[in-house]
Amino acid sequence: MEDQIVEDLTLLLLHLTSWEERIHKELTIHRAWKGFRFEALDALEEAGYLNQSRGAKSVTLTEAGIERARALAARYLGEAAESQ
Repeated sequence: MEDQIVEDLTLLLLHLTSWEERIHKELTIHRAWKGFRFEALDALEEAGYLNQSRGAKSVTLTEAGIERARALAARYLGEAAESQ
């Protein structure tokens, strides 16, 4: 249970601190710095919520990760999440 909470809050923080990066004229990604527990990042990658490269200092949130993070924001932040 504790691991799931850590993963949820890690994903939420990744989302809240992410930025959009246009890598192609028609493709924009959400990237965030990966200064979190490696176990949580690995679990989120395994769940399909983010992509990471061992050499990079940032991760890329997937569409599923963004959707899950938005649901977590609504759960944990309530009305404050609507401004995100």
